Parts: sequence; structure tokens; C-alpha cells
Amino acid sequence: MRELRDFAFSTDAAYNRRMSSHSPRRIACLQPSATVILASVGELGRVVACTKYCADVVPEVRDINRLIISDSWTSKASEILAAKPDLVIAAVPYQEAAVIEILKAGVRFHGLAPRTLNDIYGDIALISGAVGGSERGAEVISDMQAAIEEMRRQTASLRRKRVFCEEWGKPVIASQPWVAELVEAAGGEFMAEPGKQCSTDEIAQLDPEVIVAAWCGAGDRVPLDKIATRWGWLDTTAVRNSQLYCISDELLNTPAPTLVAGLHALAGAIHPEVFGSQRGLRSITQVPHAQVARLG
Repeated sequence: MRELRDFAFSTDAAYNRRMSSHSPRRIACLQPSATVILASVGELGRVVACTKYCADVVPEVRDINRLIISDSWTSKASEILAAKPDLVIAAVPYQEAAVIEILKAGVRFHGLAPRTLNDIYGDIALISGAVGGSERGAEVISDMQAAIEEMRRQTASLRRKRVFCEEWGKPVIASQPWVAELVEAAGGEFMAEPGKQCSTDEIAQLDPEVIVAAWCGAGDRVPLDKIATRWGWLDTTAVRNSQLYCISDELLNTPAPTLVAGLHALAGAIHPEVFGSQRGLRSITQVPHAQVARLG
């Protein structure tokens, strides 16, 4: 049996060596999650271009001579191709015209469109495999799954709280399905339909006990005082009990290993008495006093 395992390992290693000789050497990441995944498997050196949002999540990319483009929606194909990539990774839907130009230039294009945690695990496996890092990718996936299961264990005996989590404020859009899964793991019950637009009145009627805002591209700069004063929200249990929070955008909206930190921030928001303060978590109680006073 040991000989069989040794043989399997040697053939896997040989396969990885063959794949690495054909793997992309110059990658343009137009999606922060791709940059995070490459960093997590030790292949950040292959990234030759990325967006400013990638740099927000993985600051190390600023320390090396890389092309930093503004974002995936305003960048031109010519700007991306100037970095001479042999692979471009972006979230879809993406600029159709840019994709056509990239493909016409003979550059491979990979579009990411995850919705669930399983989709994210698949993206990690795909990207790590493309750079000859399948084994490390499997470890990253295993670590994420173990962290989520450990959180489920810790919250299993706690009372589940009604949680509304939004990824945008105007219009109000509920966070993605993978965030709903993390909320459940952190001891909450996700209110509203994940990834869909909803009305402020609808959320007020659901009366969430915890409200979390993680706006795309906003970092930790969400105006919690303005959220609290939306129509009907002053009367929600969440606002009355000051369980209104901002979680840094990159911790919940980047479908990558960074979600583990987002999970811990969610646990701190839902059950602060158990998990306390967490990185990337800001409460309405941390809004300047003059602003909080106006909420009454």
C-alpha cells in the first residue's frame, strides 16, 4: 500500500512538473480574488498587472514593478496587453469588447463567476492547478473548510440571530450567496435573498437583529449613521441594540481565502459577547458621538 501511495505521489509530482513548463508566466489579474489565490499558493511573482483593488487586498503587489490599472471596468484592452500577459483573469460579466481584443491577441482569458463556497473552492483549484500548484491549492481549500467547520462547531449551541448583510447601499443589494453561507456558519440566519436587490421597507419588516454593511469598493468607509436612519430602520432590533456594523469590503466580497477573516468578523458582529472585537469590524458605536446623537 505504501508503495502505491509513493507511486501516486511521484506521478502527481511528475504531472505538476510537466504542467508547470506550460503554465502561464505572466498573469494579469483584473479580479482581486485571483491575486489573493495566487499569493496564497506562493505564485504572486507571476502577476504582472492587477487593479488597485487587488493592491488593497494584497499590498505586496505594490512592492514589485507591476502595472497597476484603475479597475477592470474602465481599463482598456491595450492597457492590459501592454503588460504582455499570457493569461488574463477577470470576473464575469466583463467588458465584451476587451475580451475580444484580448483573445484576438492570442492571450488566454479566464472568467470567474463564483456564487457559493464550493464555486470558490473550484476557482482556487483551477487557478492553482494552472500554475502547477495543485498540491498547495488543495491545502488552501482544506484550511478554509477546516476554519469554517470549526466556526460551525463554536456557534452550534448559540442562539441564531436574524442577520441582514448588504454589499451595496443605493440601491440596497443583499450580499452574495457565499456570504449567506458564512453568516450561517457564524451563528446567524441570513435575511433576504442573497445577491438580490431589496427595499429598505422589506428589510425593516424582517426586523434583523444584526445588520452588516460591506459595500463593494468602500473598504471600511461605510456611513453607518446614514444606514441607521433609513426608512423604518431606527425601529429594527439591530439599530436599537447598536448591532449595526461595517465589515471591510475585501473580507466579504473577495471570494478567496480572505473570507476566513470575514467569517471571524461576522462572528464578532453576530455574537460579540462570545467573539469580541475582530479585524475589519466596525460598530455603529464607533461612529463619532455627534452623529450617533442625531440617530435618536
